Amino acid sequence: MADLTFRGFRTRLSRPARWRRSLPVLLCLLLAACQRAPAGHWQLNDISGHMPDLQFALTSDENKPVTAADFKGLTTLLYFGYTHCPDVCPLTMAHLHVVLQKLGPLARNVRILFVSVDPARDTPEQLHDYVRAFDSHALGLTGSPAAIEALSKRYRAAYSRDPSAADGNYEVAHSSGIYVFDPQGRARLLATPADSENALVHDLTALIQSQEH
Repeated sequence: MADLTFRGFRTRLSRPARWRRSLPVLLCLLLAACQRAPAGHWQLNDISGHMPDLQFALTSDENKPVTAADFKGLTTLLYFGYTHCPDVCPLTMAHLHVVLQKLGPLARNVRILFVSVDPARDTPEQLHDYVRAFDSHALGLTGSPAAIEALSKRYRAAYSRDPSAADGNYEVAHSSGIYVFDPQGRARLLATPADSENALVHDLTALIQSQEH
């Protein structure tokens, strides 16, 4: 095992949790419908036309109502996770932080939307502290269980909560796709935590620059 500390957040890396072996993998559903673009263009999975536009009405980590319309004109990265996640969430957020650093000035056009699949524990205040510890371009989003479920189904994401322990400690199994939307809110690309930083930087740069012309 190894410990990772990132801006005050410490997580223990261990063998895959039991739920990873039993949870249906989101990408099996998605990759059947999408494909990688020709060499020299997209390096991530092109999901243009296979996923609906960005649409939601949730609560921000500043405890304010927020909708997809608030992000018009920005490239958005949508990710489903939770603040008590022991491994994949902090690693993914750290991964995206490095990507945005490599984007340089273009990062001003990008927002990371971290949607909590654990609204019972993830208050706006806790989400705010969590996401901002990773990157200033990240926002935490929460809402009612019904609203979170509806949004996850809209993008074929999967999550399930293990039975709660007496002390309130439990894990939430969730898929780890990173959905990329263009400034018009159209679904364009699908990434995973396994995709390299360079692949993400390449495609985000191409997407942002294509919208500027």
